Amino acid sequence: MNTNASMPSSESVIRVQRFLQNVGHPNAPITLADAARTAQQAADALGVALGQIAKSIVFKIKPLDRAVLVIASGDQRVDEKKVAALVCQAGQKLGRADADFVREKTGFAIGGVSPVGATARLTTIIDNTLFRFDTLWAAAGHPHTVFELTPAQLQQITSAPVADVVVNATPVAPSFNDSLDARWERAKRLQPNGVPSPCVGVCTMTTLPAAAQQPAMCEGCLRTLPEIAKWGQLSDTEKRQMWDVLRAREAALF
Repeated sequence: MNTNASMPSSESVIRVQRFLQNVGHPNAPITLADAARTAQQAADALGVALGQIAKSIVFKIKPLDRAVLVIASGDQRVDEKKVAALVCQAGQKLGRADADFVREKTGFAIGGVSPVGATARLTTIIDNTLFRFDTLWAAAGHPHTVFELTPAQLQQITSAPVADVVVNATPVAPSFNDSLDARWERAKRLQPNGVPSPCVGVCTMTTLPAAAQQPAMCEGCLRTLPEIAKWGQLSDTEKRQMWDVLRAREAALF
């Protein structure tokens, strides 16, 4: 991790710091040695996966000039039509915001837009694919500053809904045809330290056989959205218990 001890003294960074302190967030912002104006730059500086960067994208509802903040996974592309379906009413259109609009409505410059600490109340939506990860990083008001949080903490401190707002990608891993035991072995190779996440990168929520009377769950890991959100808060013992729950769920379904 390429960090620098000198924190920018900008008003926007101070605003984010105060917000995090007021909500009791355990992780204060840190300063990167180099600017991270893009998700890839942030991921490279932190030494994490691109998807772990919670990028903040601002849209404009026309003709109201109302700002919408979408917090998306760094490796995903936001689908404007999906966002518009959630926030626009008849006669309204959604468009990308320019730099002046972003600064006016959020108090942040592009490249440093934080999911918290805006100067005005924003309509905010969280991309559900962020819940693939135990840990995320988000901008803290300046291209040089970021802070760490879990997906559950992101939802808690923003009070924002979680939704499918990204362009559908072709799944890169098997889903229900791949057994939990096989997933465990592969996950342990990819995540050798601690108890690995069951996630295999599919992140498509579906309702499975009606006769099974199961809630919507991920096609890749068989977890419900609340279970995905809670994963980062579980102890290693509880994570192992969740794997057992998933194995039992797999046996019941298939």
